[in-house]
Amino acid sequence: MADEDDTRLFHELEAPPDALEKGGHEVLRASVVEGGVSVTLRRSFDDPFTWGLLLVDLARHAARIYALEAGMSEEEAMAAIRAGIEAELDRPTDPGTTGAVN
Repeated sequence: MADEDDTRLFHELEAPPDALEKGGHEVLRASVVEGGVSVTLRRSFDDPFTWGLLLVDLARHAARIYALEAGMSEEEAMAAIRAGIEAELDRPTDPGTTGAVN
């Protein structure tokens, strides 16, 4: 999807309207850089279980976007996302490195 100003080096998303209105804190930022994923995040939750809930919620949002923009059903998109998650869990393509900043 093209941005209005393709001359910029980084194309960031706007903050969600309810976060701007009510406040909060960003927990995750992910970008595609030269075909790979670059991530910054805060631990944010006392229990890592909550990250599982957040990741599934993100997957559902992504499936809805595919249903709106890519001519597939939400169910088809979610099945493909789930297959990708399972494939990456079984055989990580990039274990990467992680460091804490906070």
